[in-house]
Parts: sequence; structure tokens; C-alpha cells
Amino acid sequence: MKRKKRELECVWRSKQNESDQTRLCSYLRTYAAAIDAAKNAFFAANIASAKNRPAELFRVVRGLLNPISQDGIPDISAARCEAFARFFADKVALIRSGFDTILTAVSGDVTRASSCPILMDSFQLVELEDVDKVLGEARATTCILDPCPSWLVREARGGLAEWVKAVVNASLRDGIFPASLKLAVIKPLLKKPSLDPTQLENYRPISNLPFLGKVVERVVAAQLQAFLVDTDFLDPAQSGFRPGHGTKTALVALVDDLRCELDRGSVSLLVLLDLSAAFDTVDHGILLGRLAGMGLGGTVLQWLRSFLEGRSQMVSLGDTCSAPQPLTCGVPQGSILSPMLFNIYMKPLGEIIRSFRVRCHLYADDVQLCHSFPPVTKEAVQVLNRCLAAVSDWMWANKLKLNPDKTEVLLVSRKAEQGIGLQPVLDGVALPLKTQVCSLG
Repeated sequence: MKRKKRELECVWRSKQNESDQTRLCSYLRTYAAAIDAAKNAFFAANIASAKNRPAELFRVVRGLLNPISQDGIPDISAARCEAFARFFADKVALIRSGFDTILTAVSGDVTRASSCPILMDSFQLVELEDVDKVLGEARATTCILDPCPSWLVREARGGLAEWVKAVVNASLRDGIFPASLKLAVIKPLLKKPSLDPTQLENYRPISNLPFLGKVVERVVAAQLQAFLVDTDFLDPAQSGFRPGHGTKTALVALVDDLRCELDRGSVSLLVLLDLSAAFDTVDHGILLGRLAGMGLGGTVLQWLRSFLEGRSQMVSLGDTCSAPQPLTCGVPQGSILSPMLFNIYMKPLGEIIRSFRVRCHLYADDVQLCHSFPPVTKEAVQVLNRCLAAVSDWMWANKLKLNPDKTEVLLVSRKAEQGIGLQPVLDGVALPLKTQVCSLG
């Protein structure tokens, strides 16, 4: 159809008569309708294929409603690229530097990992059918560092599976994540269309990693997930990135919790904590201690150390890339393993919160505290404040930054005018009570 469109256009341009123009305009309408129909069929097929996979369905719909574009970036020069790279690196460095100047008295206790005998010291090597399954299920998200499009790797996996199997098994057997796969490509994305596109702080980094690295990660993630299930390690209140859980189950549990307390005649305070760049400030030493404390050792722990350390990132704008910036902390954004590793990192927090008889609901870095009490109880807010102080101590010691100014508190009560006497306080900041908040938004 495109060829015929060009032919009709050439005829009209050469003769410039009305009949040829009419035929061209008529065909342009037919051509546009055919493109729209093809797009509709394509996206309808994508939505239909993802109907039983909520995460994939959300990704497809989000791509339709809010497509990622760099059209709003006014300057894609090399200097602008380097400025973005320095800004993203300096933001994390500034947060980390604050932890070095504020040391809490309990930091040694809250970062110390529990001791556990080694339960898993080697990975199971994969077979051809395992590799074929991983390649078939992997999302075709091509990185500019990939030698060929990821969709082509998926389509040609029959001829590539043996080679991919050799790479994956060598990595698992030697306990080494390939250094060539540790570089991430960052694309800046404007946080909101209404923000000034000339200001660097109005952008968030969107990370993209090499396709082969994600294939290796998927193999490790499957075995690590099975270990977490077998040992029942994760916090029971954690709903993020684990089988059988999701935002829907997390919200249902939260709403049910609040409604049950209302039925008992209790007043509830729901505290929604806000963290700054939580994935980017994870301390490697603390995380590796937690991994060893849950029973990982040998080449498994060696591989995870290799996966975390020696990473770098560069910013890409159009055809321009910045120089790589080394990363000394954090779990890589956009990776398969990072959410699982972050859940392991956060495991002790739930126990600390519950020690004050305060309930919690966790979804990766979304931490929500729920404290319910009879309306006449005067000490309830003081208990919550002691809990918040302990949470703050734990966060600082574990190199995670709380934002009191962005932390919200929801008051849930039968009577809108029912007061509680005192306001919750976090790091010296009084938290105003709200009647409406956005959870997991």
C-alpha cells in the first residue's frame, strides 16, 4: 500500500491534474484507515494475550496512555547528556553522604545479619528447554548496547539456545556475572508534562539493561524465588514482587484491615512513608550480609556479589551518550533481580514495626504503618511516635532516606470530627492528618 501511495503521488506531482489529486486523496484516506486498523488489531492482540498477566497488561495500557518520549527534552547535546549523568550520580552521592554524618547509636544492631547455616551454595545448571522457555517468556526490550534486537533473539532462539545455555551455565558455575552486562543505559523522563523541561530535577532516570543479562537474571531469580518460598523467608506483610501477590492483594488486605478496626469501633492512623531513591542507596555490604544470613553461600553468594559490584551507568539522549558513571551502591533499576533483593534488604523492618504492636503493609519500598486504638486512648500516638523513631533509626543505619515532608497520615474514624489529641511526628516534623491519601499510586 505504501508503494502504491508513492506511485499515485508521483503521478499527481508530474501531471498536476484534478483527477489524479482526487485519486491520491482517496487512497490516502484508505491508507490511513488501514494503518489505524492494523494498529487496533496489534494492540488488541497484545491486550488479549496479557489478560491473565496483570503486570504485562498494565505495561501495554500504560504505553498506550503515556508513551515514553524524549520529544520534551529541549536539548540533546553531548553537554546536556553529561549534565544529566552528573545530576543523577550526584543525587545519590548527596543522599549517601548524609548517612556518613549522622550515625545512630543502634546502627550496629539494626544492620547486623542473623547467622544461619549455608542452605544453598550452588546454582542448578540449565538445560536447552529451560533456556528456550526463558527466551520465549522474556520481554523484547532492546537496549542500545545489544548487538541485535531482542525480538530477533527470541525468534531465532532455536539456533541460539545452545550458545545462550553455555553463557548462562558458565556464569552460574563460576559465580561471576559478566562485566560486559553491568552497564545500564539511562533515559531521562519528565516526571509530569506540566514541569519545566529545562530543569534537570524534573526528570527521573529510566534504566535499560542488556537483554542477555536479563536472561541470566531470570534463571537466577527463578532459583532464588524457589529458595525464598521453601524457607518462608520474606516478611508475611510483603506483597511486592512475589508469587500470588500484587497491588490488588495489597490494597484488599489494607482496606480489609481498616474496615475490621472500624467495626470494632477503633480509630486508625495509616502512615504512608516516603523514601528517596530507595533502590539506588542500598548498601552492598549490608545486603550481602543479609543474603549470607538467610543461608546463601558458595558460588551463589559469590555470584550475587559479582552482580551487585562493579556496575556503571550512562545517559542516552537521541544518538548521544555520556561517559559511564561508576555505581558504588544500590540495586540496578530495571533488572529482574533487584525487587527480590530489595525485599530481602527490607526484611528486618517489619519485625521492628510489629514490636510496637503496630501493623504494617509493605510493597517493595512502599511502607505503610497502621496503628489502631480506642478513641479515648491518649497514649496511642505516643506509641506510634516511638515506632516511627525506631523506623527512622533503622532507615538511617541501613542507608535509606525518609522524606518526612512527603510522608502522609490518614485518619480513619467513624466520626470525622473525632480527634486524637497529638499529631504523629517523624524526624521532628509534625505529620498533618488527612482524610484522603493515594496508596500505591
